[in-house]
Amino acid sequence: MTIEDVLSKIHGMQKFGIKPGLERIKKLLEILDNPHEGIQVIHVAGTNGKGSTSAMIDSILRAHGFRVGLYTSPYLEVFNERIRLNGENISDEDLIKHAKKVFNAVDIMEKEGMESPTEFEVVTAIGFSYYKEKSVDFLVLEVGMGGRLDATNVVYPLVSVITPISFDHKEYLGDTLEKIAKEKCGIIKKNIPVVTSLQEKEALNVIENRCRETGSKLYKVGEHIKFKPISNSLLGQTFELHSIKNFYENLQITLLGEHQLLNASTAVGAVEVLSDYGIEINKEKVALGLKGAKWAGRFEILREEPYIVIDGAHNEAGFEVLKKSIISYFNDKRKIFVLGILKDKDYKKMLEIITPIADKIITTKPDSPRALSSKELKEAIKCVTSKNIPIESEDDINKAVEIALNIAAKDDVIIFAGSLYMIGKVREILRK
Repeated sequence: MTIEDVLSKIHGMQKFGIKPGLERIKKLLEILDNPHEGIQVIHVAGTNGKGSTSAMIDSILRAHGFRVGLYTSPYLEVFNERIRLNGENISDEDLIKHAKKVFNAVDIMEKEGMESPTEFEVVTAIGFSYYKEKSVDFLVLEVGMGGRLDATNVVYPLVSVITPISFDHKEYLGDTLEKIAKEKCGIIKKNIPVVTSLQEKEALNVIENRCRETGSKLYKVGEHIKFKPISNSLLGQTFELHSIKNFYENLQITLLGEHQLLNASTAVGAVEVLSDYGIEINKEKVALGLKGAKWAGRFEILREEPYIVIDGAHNEAGFEVLKKSIISYFNDKRKIFVLGILKDKDYKKMLEIITPIADKIITTKPDSPRALSSKELKEAIKCVTSKNIPIESEDDINKAVEIALNIAAKDDVIIFAGSLYMIGKVREILRK
């Protein structure tokens, strides 16, 4: 099989849809001789900040000299980004090798009359197979959606991490914060410590109750882990941190936006909990790992004059954070937004949040069958704002990028946001 064959077959699994549940993934892994067993896992759930927090945990552990796997989704530019080892994407050769193993296991399931696994279940199985063979010291495992019935929830981790919970995937997870939090808290296992970021009261109540039920020690950012910003510029942020085990002065991160201080604090707390298992955690290496952490597509500045920012905001909470960051860094500049949003998102609320700070909007269409057309998005913007914002629509992302670059003066800022399916494409176009 070629890499194109493998990716075509993986993406072909989309026809089976999104079907939460653990029966299929457990059977698939059983046929593969349970590669997930015996791996030391840090399991990360939440609505926003999962990727950044996971990347920081990964970077801190690698700074300690550990061999670390990082499993995330979705990807920005190439599929291989989803399965990383020591900061490097899985090679095409390894992806083909482990995909073939998993495809053979899928064939066995189908011959036995079992329901076929979904795309995410197949990718998760490929990841476990790869990490097992590579004998990772740790696997930082990001939940795909929810937690309780997510394909990653077959592990018994060293620590469970919950990043901020907000509204997303309501059709699968529920229409209240409490219902969504219950799904996310499904990753909390008996007597396994939990580190949570700042949460809305309804979500925090659910987390606390779940931890009481499971006898899990709970560490909370804002109570057991406290940070204080020191300085903030487009080059990065400096802060001090009273964490579970240590006090850190002048910690630095290059990721932008105050929300990244929350993610960094959560990441440090999660790593410090590992010392309860006899794993030696060093303050200097924690600082080194944080400073070196990178996470593409999250308030990432690709160019200057004009500034070009891409941001993976794709729900209400993400747009609130994006708005706050834009005001913090670029309040005095003319703001040109290029927006592409999926139709199954609560896009009207997202638009209500962001349009008040927009000076010009170009709508486009993400590379997804779930995408709103640029014209539909343009009409939606007109419905939610009385502000007279100039709006252009262009389905073709390449042309939308060209329009934005042509109308921007060197003192302006262009912000691409709304869907990872769009900003990944934009990143690819601009880097070329």
